[in-house]
Amino acid sequence: MKTFQKLGRMPILLTGPTLAVLLVVFGMPTILLFLASLKAPAFSLSNYQSFFSQPANIRVLYQTLEISGLATAICLLVGYPAAYLIVAASKRLRIALILVVVIPYLTSLLARTYAWIVILGDNGLINNLLLKLGLISSPIQLIYSRLALYIGMVHIMLPMMILALVSVMMGIDKSLMAAARSMGARPITAFWRVFFPLSVPGVRSGCLLVFIICLGFYITPAALGGLGDAMLSTFIASQVQTFFDMGRVAASAFILLAVAIVVLSTFGLDLSGTQGRTAQAPRRSPANRMPIVAGFKRYVDELFTARRAKRWTTYLYRAGSQSNWSKMVGIIFLVLVVFYLLVPELLVVIMSFSSGQFLEFPPPSLSLQWYRAFFGDPSWYGAAWTSIQIGILTTILSTILGMLAAYGLNRSPPRLRSSLTMVILMPITFPIIVVAIATYLGLLKLGLLGSMTGIILAHTIGAIGYVVVIVSATLANFDSALERAAMSMGANPLRTFIRVTLPLIRPGIIGGAVFAFLASFDEIVITSLVAGFSIRTLPMKMWENIRNQIDPTIAAVSSLLILVPVLCLIVLYVSGWRSTPSLQRARSQPAA
Repeated sequence: MKTFQKLGRMPILLTGPTLAVLLVVFGMPTILLFLASLKAPAFSLSNYQSFFSQPANIRVLYQTLEISGLATAICLLVGYPAAYLIVAASKRLRIALILVVVIPYLTSLLARTYAWIVILGDNGLINNLLLKLGLISSPIQLIYSRLALYIGMVHIMLPMMILALVSVMMGIDKSLMAAARSMGARPITAFWRVFFPLSVPGVRSGCLLVFIICLGFYITPAALGGLGDAMLSTFIASQVQTFFDMGRVAASAFILLAVAIVVLSTFGLDLSGTQGRTAQAPRRSPANRMPIVAGFKRYVDELFTARRAKRWTTYLYRAGSQSNWSKMVGIIFLVLVVFYLLVPELLVVIMSFSSGQFLEFPPPSLSLQWYRAFFGDPSWYGAAWTSIQIGILTTILSTILGMLAAYGLNRSPPRLRSSLTMVILMPITFPIIVVAIATYLGLLKLGLLGSMTGIILAHTIGAIGYVVVIVSATLANFDSALERAAMSMGANPLRTFIRVTLPLIRPGIIGGAVFAFLASFDEIVITSLVAGFSIRTLPMKMWENIRNQIDPTIAAVSSLLILVPVLCLIVLYVSGWRSTPSLQRARSQPAA
């Protein structure tokens, strides 16, 4: 009991177990990796000089920045209008559209990548369709190209961009746009002068998240890109597989990490969406700094003042703010985005029921042969059972550690909370290949390479971040007066937590657990380094088959993986629905 009273006085101690796991598995190995890149204790920059002395390495680094930047720009150009239209929709339609975006976001990366292999391949859907229509005489090269790489990367990252933008746009007061319109501003003027500046935090957060994650892309470039489309993460992975020179690998990894840190420190990642909303002094435009231009601008404004006044009185009381054609364009655009996000996965599901010996659309007839092949092959269902076991154990460990850490952070001073939160989120904000190499080194020191325990610890350091973020968001809306009321009635800290706090934050805990399971179940980059040859998870088995042979059984596996996020969303819905009675009981029952 004294221990719980001590934790009540110093809640930051609850973050201790999480920080200890991160320090042992990821923190200290990262420091050792950095020292290895500097050839400690001699401390030399020769590894970095060797990297930059080779033109091929510089070209790969530049190509990584180019591909990541362009993929981020495409996601923004497509995601911003999509998010704007989602927020502007009615409540029921908005919920349905957000669900449509969330399902691909939670779907396995390998399943989505495989979908584009099926669509863009030489015998894929597009080539077969063009051949049947007589538009081409032989298959065109769609896959293993820069175009295929961009299609796959944008398909994977677009949901993240849309969700980041929607989360900020939902908090913008729509009456501000109406006020601007009532003062004579055109819709486009009201958007650029009012709505867009308020959505900039979402643009910044979405672009940073997408860009940083794209820097560490490994699977998609290797599966869809050509030989000339290698990214730095692919280059690092090839170094690990061919000749594992720790110094050179560490230097390459920290060059990639340095790019991510420079971008994050320059633009600043503010997940709360409050950055940049503080009062700032108005900045003078370039026209205002040039008297001649400013005078001409005022003269032109005066010429059009009468016209603006007339237009203002004409449109002020006009019913409806959008023309029919703009609404139609918005609907068509949203339909195309939904088509792009969902149809590739739906095609794989349909083709998985094909009775043919290879995948084709439409299937000649329906059959369950590829599902029988999956459940009849021990290598397939054995790998799936291994992934389920690892996912469950990772979920249990990360949920416990993440819940305690989130509870302790919620009751800590703001500055300390912000610093520790960034430390906990490092494994999911750093490029994944860097995290994989550091984790490999940490488990090597612990003697846990090629073991279930090592894989679970490797998955846990990333899964904890998702639990902390989701549970912290739940605790942000938690009324601490309920805890004080329970303790004033004689309840000790442990009973107060179990009878009051835990029921109220249970939906957040379940949500964090679901995301932790999905993150572990779909992990492949870290697992491929730390699992060795004795353990094969389902993503590793899929990746081996995708690289070596396109077995139609993968279509059945991908279809099953597409169902996983749907089941997880059902779990979240049921847990949220069933939490209402428990919340009422928590408020009505005495805590003593």
